Amino acid sequence: MSKENMRAYWKENLKYLAILLSIWFLVSYVFGIFLVDQLNTIKIAGFKLGFWFAQQGSIYVFIVLIFVYVKLMNKLDKKYGVEE
Repeated sequence: MSKENMRAYWKENLKYLAILLSIWFLVSYVFGIFLVDQLNTIKIAGFKLGFWFAQQGSIYVFIVLIFVYVKLMNKLDKKYGVEE
């Protein structure tokens, strides 16, 4: 792989990481801590939404983000010809 392709590969990889980590931060920190009181006014299946994000939602979102990252990286690896 040429240096130009390596830079492009890592630039896309870092873009994916920044986006996914921003989503994770938003869900776990902002929804689970800062907006918990506002979200607690909404109930889903008998549970307050702020409580759900703080206790379970951030974990579920994190697991989904892991699978999204794997899918994105497999696609990126194929694009640059470095797949296993």
